Amino acid sequence: MNGITVTTNTQAALSPVALFLHADIVVKVVMIGLLLASLWTWTIIFGRGGVLRRADRQNAEFEKDFAKASDIDRFHEASSRSEVPAARVFSAGMTEWRKSTAKSHVDKAATRERLGSVMATASAAEVEQLSNGLNILATIGSVCPFVGLFGTVWGIMRSFADIAASQNTSFGAVAPGIAEALFATALGLFAAIPATIAYNRMVHRLDMVEARLNRFADGFHTTLSRELDGEA
Repeated sequence: MNGITVTTNTQAALSPVALFLHADIVVKVVMIGLLLASLWTWTIIFGRGGVLRRADRQNAEFEKDFAKASDIDRFHEASSRSEVPAARVFSAGMTEWRKSTAKSHVDKAATRERLGSVMATASAAEVEQLSNGLNILATIGSVCPFVGLFGTVWGIMRSFADIAASQNTSFGAVAPGIAEALFATALGLFAAIPATIAYNRMVHRLDMVEARLNRFADGFHTTLSRELDGEA
């Protein structure tokens, strides 16, 4: 019975809540910061991940609608207020096309250059907007392990100081302090690992979205270039 009681008490003392409550104030601040970082990470994962998936799906649907369109001008009027990234790239190209071909004399080489530049800029702007929050994931993934390590080092230093003051070197006296310190490292990894995985996955998806936008811009540029060759 005594053995069971000791084991139960030890498990309770080493529970996450108990480790937090008995930790030094500095280690507590580190733990709270890491928990907030973890919460921030999952908020970005669910929020920005959904935005990237939706953007990829909407771009694919827009490309299909564009391929089916028989009248580009009418299609532009219908999609001019769309929030889809591909639609914005298309709108930027159409706006420049109308400005460049409105003159009596059309400089074909300059028009092609301006069209390419305008759509490339629009595509880059859309990718930049979609990448919001990814730098935070990268920061959390790279910094949190070191923040947790700082909490661990601080906690171990405090434990050794307590041991020196009490002159009690038994394992039972050392274990709680060491466990509190190591718990900070565990929290650092708990925040950093999902952030790093999510960052790599989202960067890969963002690269796919960017590649799709660039392909669409290049294809539309080719279409307008052929139209330009047909101009009198």
